[in-house]
Amino acid sequence: MKIRRILATAVAAAVTTPVVFLSAGPAFADTPKPTTSKGATAQQDDLDGPDFEELERLEAAVAAAEQKVEDLKAEREQVKNDLLAGNLGKEVVEELAAAEEAVADAKAARTAAEAVLTAAKEALTAIEADATATPEQKTAAAEAVTTAEAEVAKAVAAATAADERLARATTAWNDARVALAQKGSLLAEDIKAAEQELADAEAAVDAFWEDKGDFEECVEDGAVRSTLTGPKSITIGSSANFSLTVKNTSDRDLDSVRSYLFAAQLPESWEDIDDEDPDLDRYFDIDWKTAANPKWTELDFQDDAIELGAIGKGGKVDVTLRLTVDEDAPAGEGIAFTTGEYENEDGSCGISEQYAEVEFDIVEPSEEPEPEETASPSPSPSTSTPAPAATSGHTPQGGSSHTPVTTGGELAATGSSDALPQVAAAAGAALVLGAGAVFVARRRKVNA
Repeated sequence: MKIRRILATAVAAAVTTPVVFLSAGPAFADTPKPTTSKGATAQQDDLDGPDFEELERLEAAVAAAEQKVEDLKAEREQVKNDLLAGNLGKEVVEELAAAEEAVADAKAARTAAEAVLTAAKEALTAIEADATATPEQKTAAAEAVTTAEAEVAKAVAAATAADERLARATTAWNDARVALAQKGSLLAEDIKAAEQELADAEAAVDAFWEDKGDFEECVEDGAVRSTLTGPKSITIGSSANFSLTVKNTSDRDLDSVRSYLFAAQLPESWEDIDDEDPDLDRYFDIDWKTAANPKWTELDFQDDAIELGAIGKGGKVDVTLRLTVDEDAPAGEGIAFTTGEYENEDGSCGISEQYAEVEFDIVEPSEEPEPEETASPSPSPSTSTPAPAATSGHTPQGGSSHTPVTTGGELAATGSSDALPQVAAAAGAALVLGAGAVFVARRRKVNA
């Protein structure tokens, strides 16, 4: 299952029903932990041949089911867009347009023919009443009426044919629309079935690990503390730098630390959120770099973490983030938030009980204010330990990780009554809870 989709869905749900998430933390407090910090790959390497092959098969089934769900949803979205835009097939659309044009032309031709007939009849009446009119003139006037009547008859027949053509084209257009709507309904059923396939495939992976024995538990603690700062506004179509500091506030060295980051655009109305695919991050791209990883590295919301490597007791890592707002993004409000996790060589591991967030405005180029930075680390629970100022003991590493995070416990509230801080709290909860769900499914290991 992909982190971005889980987090985005969780954020949307948390915003509308934050109590669900803010009270759900203890459900993940007993998240299993790996007995090694080598990660999922190393865990799989500890399995023997048949077991490893079985796990590969099960995880391949999960990946295939995920892709199937995504493909079906994309196809259904295209059907919905085609319905809204009237994209019902080139031939059907072009024939309807041509038929409508033919009806208009036939109507105009009939009107013109009828006008000529009326004029011819009036001329005939006038000549017949004229005592000086010659027989030739009277004959010509009568012939003009006859000719005009024939043209009217032809115009009426052409108009009738055009109407019949339009009726057929309209029927074909309506049939195509009904067929497309039926396809959308069938896709909805296919998606439901595919999602059940995915759930079954994920359950099979869980069952695989359950059969391998008991697990140790990860903890939720204050060992890793994050601080996130950034500008108060970002102009649409541009980039802005944020600063992330991750500190080891524990009483020991941490062998492997990573951070997870998510950015969301807040819609004007929560009713606008697609419950199945909120896609709140669709307008953002994030790159990161550190002293140990000086090149900009793209952060894939779906799978990646920022790998920070080992951080010694009291040490910290500074990360520079570059957040880019898509030029198609609407003006409004946005939020970025982050949390961290760690693993140690002795098998201990944990998720930070604290997260940090930054709120910012998304503005049109003409609305860009003077640059101004603001720091808004989220409050941590009362049990959190303030980060020391020391920076020693830092051994960072570059690269990104596909390893999700654990979670548990409750998160700090933002202490504000307006909507955005509420979203921040809910989003932070969703970040931890959603990632925890991934952790359970992906990082379990046999107790050695």
